[in-house]
Amino acid sequence: MILFDGKTYESSEQGRLLDELTEKIPGILANKTLDPEVVVDAVIHLRMDLLDGKFNDLLADLPQDVVETYKKQAVSLLSGEQLRAKIRTELGDTEEYITDPVDGFSQIRVRKVPLGVIFHISAGNMDFLPAYSVVEGLLAGNINILKLPSADNGLTIKLLLQLIEYRSELADYIYVFDTSSTDIQGMRKMAGLCHGISVWGSDAAIEAVRGLAPTGAKIIEWGQKLGFCYITQANKTADLDAQLDDLAHHIATTKQLLCSSCQVIYIDTEDMDEVKAFAERFLPLLEKAANENASNEIGIVARDTLVSYTRRLMGYLEQEEKSSDNVLRGRGVSVIIASDSALELSPMMCNVLVKPLSKKDIGKVLFEHRHYLQTAGLICPDSERDELAKLFTSLGIVRVTKAGDMSAYFPGESHDGEYALSRYVRTVNIEE
Repeated sequence: MILFDGKTYESSEQGRLLDELTEKIPGILANKTLDPEVVVDAVIHLRMDLLDGKFNDLLADLPQDVVETYKKQAVSLLSGEQLRAKIRTELGDTEEYITDPVDGFSQIRVRKVPLGVIFHISAGNMDFLPAYSVVEGLLAGNINILKLPSADNGLTIKLLLQLIEYRSELADYIYVFDTSSTDIQGMRKMAGLCHGISVWGSDAAIEAVRGLAPTGAKIIEWGQKLGFCYITQANKTADLDAQLDDLAHHIATTKQLLCSSCQVIYIDTEDMDEVKAFAERFLPLLEKAANENASNEIGIVARDTLVSYTRRLMGYLEQEEKSSDNVLRGRGVSVIIASDSALELSPMMCNVLVKPLSKKDIGKVLFEHRHYLQTAGLICPDSERDELAKLFTSLGIVRVTKAGDMSAYFPGESHDGEYALSRYVRTVNIEE
């Protein structure tokens, strides 16, 4: 299905519509501007309909607690107040200004303008991500072309079509195609229309997009990242059991599919007996959390099983699978004990790695993986928290949270250390 000019079309119309879009874009850029308040107003209406249950049919296949989490986030994050705060935070001062006079030089007018056209290639590991990526492009005033992820179930087009129904002006700024990633010709044509390409995905996906992008196009990468939990002085940390319960719940609810999810639990030790003792303590907590968050929906069960066994098979083929003696298995979960300290992707789906990492080795380990760092969840005494946060951020970590909040969203936060809206605009100078 395609969304074009506020209407839906069959996928077979892609070639004709892309030709039409090629003719249409220059006129929009030359003659129209998008007021961010139009976008804010449309999202506010969308928020109200979401909370009133208008999209419940499209969310029916998701676990109920996940749906409730989405709705709780929508209450604040999609409010007019938060959207305007996002614009202020991420774009800063958008008012045009004239530089101070300098002898011998002309003064210039300085202002921020939209990048122009953004091609969004979104990942499918978050249900609302494709639509939200487009909304960010709209808030910065851009025309947006979206390639749907293969796993999209119709939710994205429904949401974006609703925005257009609320505010018809948005029809000129939203174009959605369900193009296959194997359709290189179609992808290349979309890329050729854009000033910037916003791509979410793996290293391979980003490299493929670089090959498609025309010379001079801005590549806005939201690449594959890794999260971990770091635990110090476990026996001296207040409310340890509660914090471990929260970590287990985080792993069970995210299935470790997000960049911020916990892939590795590091213990501040060099003693493997301590690592094994922790693994034995954590296994029943993880099993309990997984059971409480299990889905009976056949599609979700099949997906989770396929992802887990595919990852395990890759481990066998790459000789990465740990010895069975070091894998503690529970019902639908496992805790994998490893003696190395490398930060790596776990088998996911409630199969977590546990490794030793003493404080003196943190710098070396994180530097080796500096291009993939994102979130560190901490379980430690309060007296150590600031010190560890400073250490991790100095080495490249961009999010430090409580263990149970590793994938939580916080109003005003950046993504991978950068604000999206600031990457979707450019600064122009005009001589007075």
